[in-house]
Amino acid sequence: MSSRPAFRGALRAAAALSVLLAPLLPAPALAGPAEDAAVARIIDEGMNRSAVMTTASQLMDGIGPRLTNSENHRKAERWAMDVLRGYGLTNVHAEPFNFGLGWNADGWSAAMVSPRPLALTAIPVAWSPPTTGAVRAPVIVAPMSREENFAEWKGKLAGRIVLVSLPGATSESKDPVFKRYTDAEIGEFDKFDQPRFDPEAAALQIRNRSFLRKLTEFLKAEGALALVRMSYRDGKLVHGEGYDFVPGKTLAVPAMELAQEDYRRLVRLAKTGAAPEIELNIEARFDDKNLMAENVIAEIPGTDPKAGYVMAGAHFDSWIAGDGANDNGAGSVAVIEAARLIAKLGIRPRRTIRFALWSGEEQGLLGSRAYIEQHLASRPVDPALTGIESYVAWRNAFPITPKAEYTALKAYFNMDNGSGRFRGIYAEGNLGAGAILGDWLAPFKAMGAGRVVAEKTGGTDHVYLQSIGLPGYQFIQDPLDYDSRVHHSSIDTLDHMRADDMRQASVILAGMLWQAANSDKELPRSPLPTQPAPTDPFKVADPNQ
Repeated sequence: MSSRPAFRGALRAAAALSVLLAPLLPAPALAGPAEDAAVARIIDEGMNRSAVMTTASQLMDGIGPRLTNSENHRKAERWAMDVLRGYGLTNVHAEPFNFGLGWNADGWSAAMVSPRPLALTAIPVAWSPPTTGAVRAPVIVAPMSREENFAEWKGKLAGRIVLVSLPGATSESKDPVFKRYTDAEIGEFDKFDQPRFDPEAAALQIRNRSFLRKLTEFLKAEGALALVRMSYRDGKLVHGEGYDFVPGKTLAVPAMELAQEDYRRLVRLAKTGAAPEIELNIEARFDDKNLMAENVIAEIPGTDPKAGYVMAGAHFDSWIAGDGANDNGAGSVAVIEAARLIAKLGIRPRRTIRFALWSGEEQGLLGSRAYIEQHLASRPVDPALTGIESYVAWRNAFPITPKAEYTALKAYFNMDNGSGRFRGIYAEGNLGAGAILGDWLAPFKAMGAGRVVAEKTGGTDHVYLQSIGLPGYQFIQDPLDYDSRVHHSSIDTLDHMRADDMRQASVILAGMLWQAANSDKELPRSPLPTQPAPTDPFKVADPNQ
């Protein structure tokens, strides 16, 4: 990193004057030493006067979980916009998009009544209908994973609470619960994965996601009182994911998820004696007054309107089992902190820097998709499709028609892999982007974040940008205990967020944005995607899927 003492002193004096006169004064295009000085100031501010963990506490401890279109999500939106305005950002606003029902869980409980009283660890499935007061009934173990299973249980479920999961055997992981990547493990990500296109996989995904609703319709027709499924992790962790938020297509009976240990206890008792009796209570409210969810958008304006813009984003929504701290409160507060660090410079970048807190990511990247459709590109999808059907159809729809801002977006950086420190960045299969990304990461090599790897990543909000040929990137992050136990679970709280890692990540995110906003170089784009051919033209469908 180059520097000159006299220049740094002049820059500090100019920065002090800018604080007195205006929060963001125009500045000439920054040369190399000036960029280096700005990055140094970002590092100093972010490491010595970080606000990221206090911001995180306000969001996670003070507001808590943020299910898309819930009252708590809207409360969090208002809080975030106030914070961003307080940092001096402009054009702070919410962009609505069509989503579906709001759902607010005010309380829930589950208990075994007989053969002995025992509180059970449970959570309602998101968008479950409420119970009418407490529902008490014997359980019946009736595992069902596809519609073909329904016939076996016809006429046997009336008046019962139905346990629909296969209990399986208890499992003890041989892998460490908490870990950081070694350099060798990061090196394994530096490979080009050939793209694959399987038209049949889309139909299978739709069927799997819509099965729960069909199952509850069968249970209701049979006179069952409620559905209970088993958590997919042990250790008394519960999750509660649900996807039936479309008006007129919600679950037909109340649905609860039990911890593995409690679920298996009920199964063992039912298999060896009289069926245990349990009591469930779900206090939940549907909200159909406003079917629009919202993304939060804010900007630091650039000096050159023709230079386009760069962007950082993270999804703001979460599930309700925990406080959504690592998924994805971590990314959200890093974006907010990056905005603070850049605004604190008191000088405007060449390109506008836009910040986004997405909604609806957990239900199919719906908020970032809505942004793309409003600003960047369209795909020919039947507007009558909703939920998972719309999600699958959109990513497989051609042709892609660029919109006015398509060429204006020069770089997008996403954070959504927990709160682990940055170790580098994925080039997302764009082999030509590695050199520039490496240059922008170079100031942070000593922080452990110097690697650029070729691998493509999925599952979060940069995916749709990549799918239309735009430069959207995700950072390599130490996994910590994110995938092993925290992701979507009841322990996704601030206790599992590492302060040192969050400070490092926020600084690097701000530094990458600043350099991308001022660089004379632009990240190379992938070609505008066109309809792919099936990767395996000779594949024979599996009738058992």
